[in-house]
Amino acid sequence: MKHIIYTFFFFLVVTKSIAQTVSDSVMTTIYEAIKTPYKYGLVLVPENDSLKMDCPSVFRKGKFWYMTYIVFNGRGYETYLAQSKDLLNWKKLGKTLTFNNDTTAWDAHQKAGYIALQDYQWGGSYALQAYNGNYWMSYFGGNAKGYEAGQLSLGVAFTNNNITLPHNWQTLSKPVLTSTDTDVRWWENKKQYKNTVIWDKQKTTGYPFVMYYNANGDTSNGRDKKTRWFERIGMAVSNDMLHWQRFKTEPVMHHKIGITGDPMLQKIGNVWVMFYFGAFWEGRKDAFNRFACSYDLVNWTDWKGEDLIHSSEPYDAKYAHKSFVVKWKGTVYHFYNAVNNKDQRGIAVATSKDLGKSALHFLQ
Repeated sequence: MKHIIYTFFFFLVVTKSIAQTVSDSVMTTIYEAIKTPYKYGLVLVPENDSLKMDCPSVFRKGKFWYMTYIVFNGRGYETYLAQSKDLLNWKKLGKTLTFNNDTTAWDAHQKAGYIALQDYQWGGSYALQAYNGNYWMSYFGGNAKGYEAGQLSLGVAFTNNNITLPHNWQTLSKPVLTSTDTDVRWWENKKQYKNTVIWDKQKTTGYPFVMYYNANGDTSNGRDKKTRWFERIGMAVSNDMLHWQRFKTEPVMHHKIGITGDPMLQKIGNVWVMFYFGAFWEGRKDAFNRFACSYDLVNWTDWKGEDLIHSSEPYDAKYAHKSFVVKWKGTVYHFYNAVNNKDQRGIAVATSKDLGKSALHFLQ
């Protein structure tokens, strides 16, 4: 009888372990489905060299595509909106998250926003879903002027207005997660950065709303003094989009050195795919886009093969990173932040099919 019990217990452990790991063959299949070997080029650039564009997020409503992106103007980040008919040619519309007139506000000088609750199905509608009568964004905010200066914390924004028109979304008076919370984890106790929120109606984690975000914290977890981690990706969960709690103690995606950041999720079949960027890993001085896969949103298998995107053109010669990926009418579009050797920053796209070359360039 004991032998039967032990055998059954061993079967459960092995089955659970297998279920948590995505096989090499599945990882390769996912890579073949998402790869974009053809760089179309820049699709949005700043009006002048004092502005730095970053972090594209793309959604669809009606007959048009829309992109939120952030711009650093010397004071801090604000969030903008653009429109397109074909995912290649974009028209700037205006702002959705702007600086506060009240300079004492926690997010007075930093409002870097990212769309939330999008249809995450690969090749799906890419529409934003309304919850409790509102559309939502998550963002990181701060009260210090400068490039990612001071304490950066996580907030949520919402609107019940037309999301295709630029207007200032409402925000809360306080952040939802900070690096000074009493339950803050060792890897996020300095600064918190880009975040993405999905609406998991199956409640895989026990909660409908799941946030992934990268943060900067201690260089070691106290157990491995030789480990050097600078930014890692972790999780938080919520029942109502307003109140958030941390999920797990350790980060869910990290590497021993450099940055693992800016997560963005889609689901291909029964596999969750997390697009993220790496930077300054061992033996590398660049920034590049990678991916990992999961069956349960918690345990992630990292891709060990080729980068999805890395520097190869003059316009992205320094960095080619920060993903937003969609599949539409059989073509994959991989939007990313392109940084050249002059530190000019814009939004570029690579595709799974050869769609030609963009005529857009940085200012000379």
